Amino acid sequence: MDLAFMKENTLSAAKELLGKKLTTLVDGSVTSGYITEVEAYLGITDKAAHAYQGRRTKKNDMMYSDYGTIYVYTMHGHHCMNFITRDAESPEGVLIRAVEPLEGIEVMQERRGRMDHLTDGPGKLTKSLGVKRELHNGLKLNEGPVMIEEGRVPELILESKRIGIDNKEEATDYLYRFTVKGNPYVSKDRVKPADSNGWV
Repeated sequence: MDLAFMKENTLSAAKELLGKKLTTLVDGSVTSGYITEVEAYLGITDKAAHAYQGRRTKKNDMMYSDYGTIYVYTMHGHHCMNFITRDAESPEGVLIRAVEPLEGIEVMQERRGRMDHLTDGPGKLTKSLGVKRELHNGLKLNEGPVMIEEGRVPELILESKRIGIDNKEEATDYLYRFTVKGNPYVSKDRVKPADSNGWV
């Protein structure tokens, strides 16, 4: 699919990623799901972003890439997957926080060592989908084992504060977390499931 929607504005790109079908091919196994939760990080001006004030390290170097690049970092032993937006001069991106499982659920269960709560968090979904920093950091979307395509359409998108950044001053209050309202496959906390799964 055309990834041009990721080129201009990170906040709008984050919202457009909701509902996209995310697929991985790792070790011969296909796993996929519909994206249900994301967070946007606006680079140089965003105190919660890895590239705030133009910070550039070995860890975050991949943020200085063109849109469609995959940026995987580790936190507390877990891998977190981001899709870079805009261009190499604007180190912005979207953290993929959760997906609704679709294909390869048995593979996900084996990778996670459990039957449920497979993809409702950034570290959970990367483990279920087989995404690792050493394998996928720096690859391009739709040019290798990580792909997105059209999937489902959210009925309503909720905007809320990002998770786990309580010490980032005013950035703590930015409503840069987007979820599919009513979908149960999102992170713990502020979004309560409704009667529907949130899709049109």
